[in-house]
Amino acid sequence: MISIQKLFGKDQKFYDLLEASAEEALTSTKLLANYLQHMEAQRGAPDLDDFIQSRRKDKKINTQITEELCRTFVTPLDREDIEALSSALYRIPKTVEKLVARISIYPGKLPREGLIKQASYLSKAAECVVGMVRKLRRGANLETIGEENARLQFIEGEGDRHLLGLIKELYQGPYDAKETVILGEFFEMLEKTIDRCRDAGNVVFQIVLKHS
Repeated sequence: MISIQKLFGKDQKFYDLLEASAEEALTSTKLLANYLQHMEAQRGAPDLDDFIQSRRKDKKINTQITEELCRTFVTPLDREDIEALSSALYRIPKTVEKLVARISIYPGKLPREGLIKQASYLSKAAECVVGMVRKLRRGANLETIGEENARLQFIEGEGDRHLLGLIKELYQGPYDAKETVILGEFFEMLEKTIDRCRDAGNVVFQIVLKHS
């Protein structure tokens, strides 16, 4: 068990910031799912402000963590672990924003239902990350976090399987060479976003493993 009170004192600010960052990452994935659901109504003038604000909020949290690390002598977790987790979490909304920006300017037809389903896997992965990050504050044993991490890996695997189906349809569908390349890039970015969630989960698992 990680005994924060006993080993590191009562300072909880890093847990507050890391949890806020994880929540912001989850928010960005939900925004993506909602955007894909209603994108037909937004054609021509998509509103990306929510994505931009989500990424900016997480960047601000990331900066706060860096500043607190510079000011704080004793931290509840190793400094390099805090930095690694903060960086991994920030990459999630950053990648989501980049994906939506690309989709918003694409004039062609999208396999929207397939993308919506893939976005649901992404949100499930982000929810799993939030739960894992929250457990750090309370103290987490290796078995519990190991189970959560295994669930995250399973979600990633399901997402990869679904994505492979989308790629197969892309290769066999009525798309020209240009459309195939562009849509392939969208799929790759979606896969990368789920990978970002996996990376964050791996950092949490490694933290708990170190203190187990």
